[in-house]
Amino acid sequence: MMMRRRRPLARAAMVGGAAYYAGKKGQQSRDAEEDQNAAIQDLQAQQAYQAQGAAPPPKADANEVMEQLQKLAQLKEQGILTDAEFEVQKSKLLQSL
Repeated sequence: MMMRRRRPLARAAMVGGAAYYAGKKGQQSRDAEEDQNAAIQDLQAQQAYQAQGAAPPPKADANEVMEQLQKLAQLKEQGILTDAEFEVQKSKLLQSL
């Protein structure tokens, strides 16, 4: 009798594991697609801004940018910002120079 019971349990474990893996991969692809869509929207907004012929935004003060970078680094050290969020914000600040 013990042999008969193991197969349904093993089968259930395999099905559950496969479903978990498929769900996890699906969520990762949805997250990647969201990130890609956000990047596309940012680029489209920049292109629209440039197409209007508006003057570029004023350059930021270097000291102000350094202070903001230090604040971002502190937030990253505290665990409030992830590495990816930190890199995005850092690149935005450095582009404003």
